[in-house]
Amino acid sequence: MSTIAGVILIGGFVLLMLLKVPVSFAMLAATLGSALAMGTNFSVLVRQMVDGANNFSLLSIPFFIVMGEFMSAGGISEKIVNLANLAVGRFRGGLAYVNVLDSMFFGGISGSAVADVSSLGTIVIPMMVRQGYDEDFAVGLTVTTACQGVLIPPSHNMVIYALAAGGGVSIGTLFMAGLVPGMALGVGMIIMCVLMAKRYNFPKGTGVARGEAVRVLLDGILPMLTLVIIMVGTGAGVFTATEASAIACVYTMFLSLVVFRSVRIREIGGVIKNSLKTLAIVMTLLATAKAFAYMMTELRIPAAISATLLGITDNKYILLLIVNALLLALGCFMDMAPLITIMTPILLPVVMAVGVDPVHFGVIMIFNLAVGLCTPPVGSALFVGCAIGKTPIERTARNMLPLYAVMVIVLLLVTYIPEIALTMPRMLMGYGG
Repeated sequence: MSTIAGVILIGGFVLLMLLKVPVSFAMLAATLGSALAMGTNFSVLVRQMVDGANNFSLLSIPFFIVMGEFMSAGGISEKIVNLANLAVGRFRGGLAYVNVLDSMFFGGISGSAVADVSSLGTIVIPMMVRQGYDEDFAVGLTVTTACQGVLIPPSHNMVIYALAAGGGVSIGTLFMAGLVPGMALGVGMIIMCVLMAKRYNFPKGTGVARGEAVRVLLDGILPMLTLVIIMVGTGAGVFTATEASAIACVYTMFLSLVVFRSVRIREIGGVIKNSLKTLAIVMTLLATAKAFAYMMTELRIPAAISATLLGITDNKYILLLIVNALLLALGCFMDMAPLITIMTPILLPVVMAVGVDPVHFGVIMIFNLAVGLCTPPVGSALFVGCAIGKTPIERTARNMLPLYAVMVIVLLLVTYIPEIALTMPRMLMGYGG
């Protein structure tokens, strides 16, 4: 009976995904079918779904989402682009460097790759095309650098990982651990842009006029204080990640409504409505993923996968390579939030058995799944970028191969050099891992 239920759970989910049923509905239908085959009471699944959405730490997610929406609606993205342009825009290939740097800045505010692409892409992609850059390169660079947003805090995906790990991982520690890997991805992209600027003779940027420099600096620094609030507050233990998200959200609203006056009172309803749409998607995915993960545990699927992986090898480095390959493959076909919820209970015990730190593994997992946001067939960041740049997905993805290579190289560095992720938590939070 359990074998049939397992086939229904996994096979049904895969089949529904191939039929392009939305992920949350595919997981729910497969879970219900499996429970029916097992004779599991549906009330147990309902309780699991409620538990999946009813957690105090999840309160940080709506605050981060609202914060990102106010940043987008308030035109903060343009100020971030101007700040990056002030820093590096005057060099040859300057707009490419601006693209990387503004994603690094905005990622530390929005925490979302899709928000990064949709907000910054509408500004920087047309700018790059007008200045003579290849449109596929402009779109590809915008999409891949946006992945810094899920690594550099705040990141609601790190909140999801901390909960999926069973509460033994601090959200604040994860925030600190993601900072350097996110910046390392940006550095890798800049190095690639430097090499390409010489080879393909990228146009020289114009930078910012001297008379505008002070205004651009002040306008750009004010939004960046959001990152300071979150990093310093959680790192120093002044407040929790949930409290930090609420304070940062209020600060962002203050900037948009009072300081810059770029959002009017009557527009707040639209901002909240957009936030609720995103939140509904995220919370539905978390609830259904929790029930799906429960059925997998009941069927002992995680134990079977763990035994299989450890049966292949107990060498930490080879096992991490296998796990990376698995996560990269899964990330191409499924959204990040449900994958974190489902795969964390399966893979975390496996890697911990060979000595991998759970915080380090959280960064590895999120980095892997961030690559999936940029890859077909379901990469949401790639879809948004191509829609903005009006480029075909197949051609753009093909021309993004050098960018994918940079992402994989940085991922492997983060995987095999734990200090890249763990130095900041150890220095600032006294983390003992």
